[in-house]
Amino acid sequence: MTKTKFIVGVLLAFFVVGALIYTLISKPQAPASSFTTLEGEKIALDDLRGKVVLVNFWATSCPGCIKEMPGMVETYKAYKDKGFEIIAVTMPYDPPNYVLKFVEDWQLPFPVAMDLKGEAVAAFGNVSLTPTSFIIGKDGALLEKKIGELDFVKLKALLDKELRA
Repeated sequence: MTKTKFIVGVLLAFFVVGALIYTLISKPQAPASSFTTLEGEKIALDDLRGKVVLVNFWATSCPGCIKEMPGMVETYKAYKDKGFEIIAVTMPYDPPNYVLKFVEDWQLPFPVAMDLKGEAVAAFGNVSLTPTSFIIGKDGALLEKKIGELDFVKLKALLDKELRA
């Protein structure tokens, strides 16, 4: 083996190991998605960079979704002024009149979007179970995906850590 081939081989090995390490430590990015709220406001995830965002897929017929709603409201109120946002996205099968009544009855303080065409569901990996939540960091990286009810103690600890940074 010539000295040049050896050097090229060593450099290639360093490149491969570096790429592998980068893949293991880098976090996947949230999809470039946008939502239309019940009020008709467009919210693009890219516009929320600098905030920690919780995208929560839910349905009015989902017992777990209903059970976690008070915790979501409380967490939103406690952290919204510190750089936290929630976007509650209804499933495509949820009847709009049920959603409107639910939002009114519960007086949800965060943006609620109806995903009538299933575009958000598809963008986030074909979400099929509710509740499913995605926590997105200030840089747009996907910090966590949670299928099932949120653990609010764990969520608040994560928010304290991420919003301090």
